[in-house]
Amino acid sequence: MVDLEGIAGELPRRIVAPLKTMNVFVLCTGRCGSTTFARACGHMTNFTAGHESRVGRIGEQRLAFPDNHIEVDHRLAFQLGRLDSRFGAAGFYVHLTRDPAAAAASWAERFTVGTMMSTYRRGLIGNEGVSRGESAVEMVDTATANIHHFLKDKPNVLRVRVEHAEDDFSAFWQWIGAEGSLERALAEWRVRHNQGTWRRPFLTRLGDAARRAYGAAVPRP
Repeated sequence: MVDLEGIAGELPRRIVAPLKTMNVFVLCTGRCGSTTFARACGHMTNFTAGHESRVGRIGEQRLAFPDNHIEVDHRLAFQLGRLDSRFGAAGFYVHLTRDPAAAAASWAERFTVGTMMSTYRRGLIGNEGVSRGESAVEMVDTATANIHHFLKDKPNVLRVRVEHAEDDFSAFWQWIGAEGSLERALAEWRVRHNQGTWRRPFLTRLGDAARRAYGAAVPRP
């Protein structure tokens, strides 16, 4: 599992004067408060905010974000080469983190067909015999390592820890020169958004078990 405390010590944190135009990207593994982060940013009056707002688009349109916009999207952890080409050192980057084991456990609970987690195991790991838990740990560690590597040469980086969300989000608010209602923004962190308390339907669990059994029994070419 990735050592987030070690990573945090290597990330730069630079407080700068607000710019006339700014693009802010919140990079994360998912299942770490990203929905809440976007909702909290919705109480700013000098920025727009989106949560996975360009998902489903390709090419130049995938990263066609407007100025003075905050984008929260865990899929950007797998778009970092293109993000660097388009925004590079001019972007402002937030690394939104949660305890990796907790994030992975939450992803393991959201393993229905069509989710990022299911697609990652099938498409990137390429082995249906790998358990949900192991797949989730692999995806969280890979996304975190990608983000860490991307941020190591960026001048404008701030970490927000979901376990210290109100304090860290307040620092983020000041960092980008946000205007609006900080009080309402912080209140969003006291509400559970997009919590993973549901359980997968029986047929989905049965299909997942069958794919795992098949993957474990059939030798890979």
